[in-house]
Amino acid sequence: MLIFCRRIIINKPELLKKKGPLLLACNHPNSFLDAAILADLFKYPVYSLTRGDVFKNPFYSKILTALKMLPVYRTSEGTENLGINYETFEDCKRIFKKEGIVLIFSEAKCINEWHLRPLRKGTARLAFSSWEENIPLEVLPVGINYSSFRRFSKNLFINFGEIMTKNDFDLNEPDGKRNQAFNNKLEEKFHQLVFEIDKDDIQKQKLLLEKKPSLLLKIILFIPAIVGWLIHAPLYLPIKNFTYKKTWDNDHYDSVLIALLLFIYPLYVILITILILLLTHNLFSWLLIIALPFTARAYVQLKPQLDKQVVYKSA
Repeated sequence: MLIFCRRIIINKPELLKKKGPLLLACNHPNSFLDAAILADLFKYPVYSLTRGDVFKNPFYSKILTALKMLPVYRTSEGTENLGINYETFEDCKRIFKKEGIVLIFSEAKCINEWHLRPLRKGTARLAFSSWEENIPLEVLPVGINYSSFRRFSKNLFINFGEIMTKNDFDLNEPDGKRNQAFNNKLEEKFHQLVFEIDKDDIQKQKLLLEKKPSLLLKIILFIPAIVGWLIHAPLYLPIKNFTYKKTWDNDHYDSVLIALLLFIYPLYVILITILILLLTHNLFSWLLIIALPFTARAYVQLKPQLDKQVVYKSA
């Protein structure tokens, strides 16, 4: 997180310590990273609802379940699977009854863009189903905004909205009417949290997304940043090129890149540390385990922050 996120700006950081029953209703601009980052930031465990088709592989299903991910299916993924959604909602309500936290992506689709898309009904249905069982659920709108979708290391802007409760709605209304009222209210809150920026509007991107380092910080980090680039380029550039070739036509670039580095980077650091130790026979070589990530962070603090102009396609 310290390398991938050069800065994390949160409007209400005190909410990261909040207990459940809590439903995080979030936009979905950057694949599974959205869930991974929020789960990492919250004090208490966060269960997240994830596209169901990835659970069809038994091996992946075990991993995802261990990572507190629960399957949900869209109609486009087969109507025969929609029954599983009811099972997942029951799992969510059991989590709520234990004062747990569940994350749902209210747009139900990931697209790399600074734009709020139409909301699906899943968030409303889960909320009303919980309230009908007298679960004191709170719904917290979350807007997550990245400074880029193709550059490693981001400025991350996490905006929390005002909490919604059952007192904001008439539970006696028909399902369709109350679901629409819920989505209207949630959408109104989202518009205050999610950045609206055209991918070609570079000036607005610079205004809202760029956080330039101070001159003093540039001076202090200049040499560590150069060292960081030289040391990490042999690892990062091949992985970056491989990831781009595999994800050039979808919105999973960041997620695949981070997943690969999550497993490979620690091995890379340990390998360099051991090689230096064998060459120098100096026990201070073990400090490289800390020094190498520091130089990587130094570099990402000074590197360009915004994407080059590219065309993003939907997942």
